[in-house]
Amino acid sequence: MALTNDKLVIVGAAGMIGSNMVQTALMMGLTSEICLYDIFSAEGVAEEMRQSGFGDVKIVATTDVAEAFTGAKYIISSGGAPRKEGMTREDLLKGNCEIAEGLGKNIKQYCPDVKHVVIIFNPADLTGLVTLLYSGLKPSQVTTLAALDTTRLQSALAKKFGVMQSEITGCATYGGHGEQMAVFGSHVEIAGRKLSDIIGTEEFPEAEWEQMKVDVTKGGAKIIELRRRSSFQSPAYLSVEMIRSVMGGEKFRFPAGTYVHNDKYDHIMMAMDTTLDENGCTYKVPQGTPEEMAKLDASYEHLCKMRDELVTLNIVPPISEWSSINPNL
Repeated sequence: MALTNDKLVIVGAAGMIGSNMVQTALMMGLTSEICLYDIFSAEGVAEEMRQSGFGDVKIVATTDVAEAFTGAKYIISSGGAPRKEGMTREDLLKGNCEIAEGLGKNIKQYCPDVKHVVIIFNPADLTGLVTLLYSGLKPSQVTTLAALDTTRLQSALAKKFGVMQSEITGCATYGGHGEQMAVFGSHVEIAGRKLSDIIGTEEFPEAEWEQMKVDVTKGGAKIIELRRRSSFQSPAYLSVEMIRSVMGGEKFRFPAGTYVHNDKYDHIMMAMDTTLDENGCTYKVPQGTPEEMAKLDASYEHLCKMRDELVTLNIVPPISEWSSINPNL
């Protein structure tokens, strides 16, 4: 039995990430109604999924935005330009944030009662922020894919110490989903051993740990180097896990990007210590060593610079005017 009968829309469903999201959602049995939306036809993806024998679900593909979004209760969007070799996530800022503006406006027009939206196209912190602004939704209703950075840290440690990833606990990266992210190691345990007790020993020299943190921040570029294209399976799987959690399914295991508005970090979308459930997303500011918190502050400042660039590009108005567009901000 499906978790819900509510309509799930996969935006960008004709692409590699989108088509993998469709298959993952169907394999998880999330909903009895799934819509594949893309400006390019996703009918081929839909037909393959039907031919896979998923029986208890209605699968529709469309290039019509009104058909796709009307009645939607959950949305996952990978509908932006992918990162290519030699590019940073920030290189996609203008074009993809313009796409995010259109997405937000479509949500506001066709499905203002949507329950939750997950944004994964880069730079996700900014595309998520723009989508939230123009959708009129509450901050708890829009999240971004930040978990991929945490799973990259977890997998790197698992490979290093020859254990299963489930034996690496307390992993987290916070702040921006980019090379300025803050990698937190102070709460990590390796099969019950504190990572902080291992760093600096012959088993794991300090320099090796510092290099691992750098490698984690460049994990997306490494995938492009290895596969000659940007990541698609890992973001697809994790984003569907996110939407499953807000549908009432299994708890999401990793940090998500969320709208943050407090005394220290304000009017920004960034990875925090989050909880995703049927009520949406709630967060706490993570706690770490002074060095980790300084790195988080630096990541926030980097995000603010990109946010302010969106004002210069006339994609968003000055922050003082945001509440006139979305009263929830």
